Formats: sequence, C-alpha cells, structure tokens
Amino acid sequence: MASSTHQLDRIMVIWKEHMEVSNALPILAPAVSSAVDLIHSSLAAGGQLLIAGNGGSAADAQHIAAELTGRFLRERQPFRALALHVNTSSLTAIGNDYGYEHVFARELSAHARPGDVFLAITTSGNSQNILRAIEAARKSKARVIGLTGESGGQMRSACDLCICVPSKSTPRIQEMHITIGHAICELLEERLAGG
Repeated sequence: MASSTHQLDRIMVIWKEHMEVSNALPILAPAVSSAVDLIHSSLAAGGQLLIAGNGGSAADAQHIAAELTGRFLRERQPFRALALHVNTSSLTAIGNDYGYEHVFARELSAHARPGDVFLAITTSGNSQNILRAIEAARKSKARVIGLTGESGGQMRSACDLCICVPSKSTPRIQEMHITIGHAICELLEERLAGG
C-alpha cells in the first residue's frame, strides 16, 4: 500500500509539471501562428513540409506528417508533408556512408526546394544532425521552423522561427511539441480545406 501511495503521489507530481508547462503555452501562440502562416504559404503554393527529429521527436515528426497527409479532423485532399527518417534504407545507408550527423541533411538536399518549409524538432536545440539539416535547408532556400525547449540551444539563432517550449524537462517539452503540432495541423486544415 505504501508503494501504491508513493506511485500515486509521483503521478500527481508528473501531471502537475505537465499542467504548469501547458499553462505557460499561451506566450507561444504568436510564434505558433507565424509557423502556421509559413507552412500555409508553402503548401498553398505547391510546396511541402519536411520534418525531422530523433527518438521521440522522430515520432512527433512522423505523427505530424501523418495528420497532414491523411486527415486531422475533416475529409480533404492530402497535404504534402514528409518525415525524413521514415525511409530506413536511406537513413541507414547515409548513416553508414557519411555518419549519423548527415542523415537529415542528405535527405533535405534531395527533397527540399525553394519555398518548402523544414520543421526541425529537437528538445535540446543541439542535435548535430538537425543543425546540419538546417544548413542544408538554407542551401535549398527552404524556410526553417524550430521546435525545441527553453534555451533553444544552437538551433535558436539558425531558424527563421524558433518555438521554444518554456521547460528544461525532455518529457514535458515533448508533450508540448505534439500539442503545438496538433494546433498547427488543425489550423492548416481549416485554412487549406476551407472553413
């Protein structure tokens, strides 16, 4: 029973931390709105959204891409969105031949075109493969949106727009990233599908 009480207490602490970070999100609303504008402009002009992250951030990248290519809340045409890690043959070949820090940069160099948007997701803002991908996006003349944690890391100054969740906790940051991702998907769908 004592261990069960401790466990319940820990759950409440975790949820309290989540709610504290969630309650701080309104300060990011203008940046999220700007992100929607950038992505909308690209997709409406025939561009695409390229997304990358590592680990949980890769799962978020894939999740956001799936919401846009499938549907979020309404029936509509698919939007052009691609999570860069999903081709495991490319990922492992590039990692093996060039090094893991190049896996997203090579994919971006292959797929990105002027007017596209790259959504770079890293809780620290310091993932080397994401930073190299940002450089590749710049060379391809794609716009860059960063989704990261409180400090923004090295990524903060490299992006056109950097959305920094006000937390140092990786789990709390990731929870807010998908909340932000869902808001972006819902607004894009409203604007591009009408209504």
